[in-house]
Amino acid sequence: MTLSDFYKVWNDGYDTLVVHTSGSTGPPKSLLVEKRRMVASAKMTCDFLCLKEGDTALLCMSLDYIAGKMMAVRALVRGLRLVEMEPTGHPMADEAVRHLHFDLAAMVPLQVYNTLQVAEEKVKLMQVRHLLIGGGPLDERLEKELRLFPNHVWATYGMTETLSHVAMRKVNGEDASPWFEPMPGVELSVNNDNCLVVNAPQVCEEILTTRDIVEMHPDRKRFKVVGRVDNVACCGGLKIQLEKVEELLLPHLRQPFLIAKEKDEKFGEILVLVVEGEPYKEIEGIVDNILPLYWKPKKTVFVKQLPMTETGKPIRIKRIEW
Repeated sequence: MTLSDFYKVWNDGYDTLVVHTSGSTGPPKSLLVEKRRMVASAKMTCDFLCLKEGDTALLCMSLDYIAGKMMAVRALVRGLRLVEMEPTGHPMADEAVRHLHFDLAAMVPLQVYNTLQVAEEKVKLMQVRHLLIGGGPLDERLEKELRLFPNHVWATYGMTETLSHVAMRKVNGEDASPWFEPMPGVELSVNNDNCLVVNAPQVCEEILTTRDIVEMHPDRKRFKVVGRVDNVACCGGLKIQLEKVEELLLPHLRQPFLIAKEKDEKFGEILVLVVEGEPYKEIEGIVDNILPLYWKPKKTVFVKQLPMTETGKPIRIKRIEW
């Protein structure tokens, strides 16, 4: 979908439009959402970031998904100058944006990571006044580099059902925090499984129980994401959060990787370490030294490229032959 295609749908006279989930934990789903709620979400973000008419925004994400659509709606609602480019892993490499200064840009972590590997692109990214990063968690090494940015870098929390983000946290500056803080008008709680419950009446008609396991701050307003319910493996009766295993391995593995799970006749489920790139034998020693005995993957596989959704989220369900 191009920007002109989206504007045609936006101005078609209907009160609703169809959006699609990313499909990171199952087949993508289609949802019918109200345009007035998308407008409310856009106003919420623009007000929070103090964006004004005439500010320049970069659209470098697919308009097939909510993140891209919401950038277009923010531009319409606030009168932003929206610069559209083909979605790419290196948005700052495009000649069309090289000489522009942006007040707002939204990217997935993979786009940010790629940009930071190229000095010229990194300098351009550092000039963005408000950089929103969503669609997946920031790893520790990436966040450490972003802390040095002079402008505002935000990690966002949201989903298709909430029409983009409903919480943000500052990554850099004196007000940097590991805790996500809800946007104005959003109330948060947890259920008995410690899954986040979102009450955001402006953007979502129903109270939404997510599948994200969180740790709530003592103030009961802010939170950290621990992992997904879908990413809990039951290995021989022991429940293991896949993201926790990745967290331990992250400082020690030099190649991109993820922890997946697959069914096993003996253990019920086993952990699988999926590594991008050529095999190297040192990895076995690293795993043995770093992970607790029952957290060690039963299988390690090397793939040409990690399985990802179009929005940059890891696919942990076995959809390829390891």
